[in-house]
Amino acid sequence: MADTLTTHNGIHMKAIWNGATLAESDDTVVVERNHYFPPDSLNREYFTPSAKTSTCPWKGTASYYDVVVDGETNAGAAWYYPDPKPAASEIRGRVAFWKGVEVVE
Repeated sequence: MADTLTTHNGIHMKAIWNGATLAESDDTVVVERNHYFPPDSLNREYFTPSAKTSTCPWKGTASYYDVVVDGETNAGAAWYYPDPKPAASEIRGRVAFWKGVEVVE
């Protein structure tokens, strides 16, 4: 799986939903076409912990955040691996997005 991990150092990426910038960083890690942002790049006011989890055979158990912007909630729109399996150790604690969140340069 190591060939599915790519770092994008130096390319400024943003995650945007409902007009708000959720995260931005020059240091993302791409796994399976998803940019994983470092935890300190998040605009935390938009994130609420979710009870949702899922399991990936090679990455481990993912935890989720609901994204809330201007009173609208995008449930489970962000996920992260707090304790990934060794093959995915590069994304420990990093956050990725889906469900309509735009990730752009």
